Amino acid sequence: MSIPNYPHTQLLINGEWCDAADGKTLDVVNPATGQPIGKVAHAGRADMDRALEAAQRGFEAWRKVPAQERAAIMRKAAAIVRQRAEDIARVMTMEQGKPYAESRIEMLAASDIIEWFADEGRRVYGRIVPSRNLAQQSLVHKEPIGPVAAFTPWNFPVNQVVRKLSAALACGCSIIVKAPEETPASPAALLRAFVEAGVPAGAVGLLYGNPAEISSYLIPHPVIRKVTFTGSTPVGKQLAAMAGQHMKRATMELGGHAPVIVAEDADIELAVKASGSAKFRNAGQVCISPTRFLVHNSIKEAFTSALVKHAESLKVGDGLTEGTTLGPLANSRRLEAMAKILENARATGAKVATGGERIGSAGNFFAPTVLTNVPLEADVFNNEPFGPIAAIRGFDSLEDAIQEANRLPYGLAGYAYTRSLRNQHLLSHGVEVGMLWINQPATPTAELPFGGVKDSGYGSEGGPEAMEAYLVTKTVVTTMV
Repeated sequence: MSIPNYPHTQLLINGEWCDAADGKTLDVVNPATGQPIGKVAHAGRADMDRALEAAQRGFEAWRKVPAQERAAIMRKAAAIVRQRAEDIARVMTMEQGKPYAESRIEMLAASDIIEWFADEGRRVYGRIVPSRNLAQQSLVHKEPIGPVAAFTPWNFPVNQVVRKLSAALACGCSIIVKAPEETPASPAALLRAFVEAGVPAGAVGLLYGNPAEISSYLIPHPVIRKVTFTGSTPVGKQLAAMAGQHMKRATMELGGHAPVIVAEDADIELAVKASGSAKFRNAGQVCISPTRFLVHNSIKEAFTSALVKHAESLKVGDGLTEGTTLGPLANSRRLEAMAKILENARATGAKVATGGERIGSAGNFFAPTVLTNVPLEADVFNNEPFGPIAAIRGFDSLEDAIQEANRLPYGLAGYAYTRSLRNQHLLSHGVEVGMLWINQPATPTAELPFGGVKDSGYGSEGGPEAMEAYLVTKTVVTTMV
């Protein structure tokens, strides 16, 4: 596989790529080697002011573009992304660490998401309401809310941007994306496609810098009318509170701790194949990653053995090396977090069936890990591990498993495996999550709602529901004179 040169990543302001006004940059590190591979521009106050002014002008221009034309421009951007998918995927793997095959899937999915929202934007309809007075006309309009501030994480550098970007543009909003400094080049390549496709200057903008400084400046600013964030629950609560103080609409897609309920009558081979692949995808750095494995005691030993075998079959290495199925963690902070989780698990009585340690001394590689007999007080069963650790605990009744699934304040995603229609009914109504996948891996396609409940946030980043957050409803009543 050819390895591309890693680009210097600039800011996107008013349709132009530029360095920060003060010239400040940050290093970008390859998580497979621990070595710097490039630079990213670091925005200051002057850059943010320029971006906000451009976003307001971009909104005024973009909102006047008919939905049909907006869709055509977005489809052109999707075609550019699809054409460059392999090159961008290689860059993504260099900066994020995930295997190239996963990066490529993420890029191709991005094109699909853009196209779906482009078409959905053509179906933003108002309505005519029958008036009580025949001399009146009562209309309900749907209008774009205005410039959007989007904050996205490093685990899916393109996927988490493209959902927000596509929904906002399809509705006629402009958007400023504060993308992750650790993985800057792939989201920049995504936005470049929209610039080249012909969106007006300022309709899309891109900033990098100090996350706290940027969020605390953009969110209260009067230009911004909508906030969307994907990330941890603690940070999400802070940003949601800030948005609320300034009466800004917000969508929050926050952390999870997804339960996996494997019932007594489950197909064990299917459960291991589906949940095991999902568990170790992106080295477990996925907000909807299966994390708490609740397995009926009658099949727990067989399930554990099969999951251990699956984990040990994974090939750990540089994501650009052919055959790699598990790349490094994205940064050294995740290595430290894994070490603490394992220390706590051992101290509370959990057993390490496989893995449980760092691999090598260069890069952020951690062995795929399976823990068994995990007590409820173990940290891994209470806080999202966000790494390649599967924790298994047995249960005797499905009702007990559902109760445990709902014990935590998180409610993003859940998984279950059973052949019983009765069990499926109990699970679908009983598990408190925004998304539940039964007898299959996660399929978060563009047309389906994507979001959580409880401390996992509110609002949707998929389906028609995602569009509502970027629209305002206006009632217009006219009396004929």
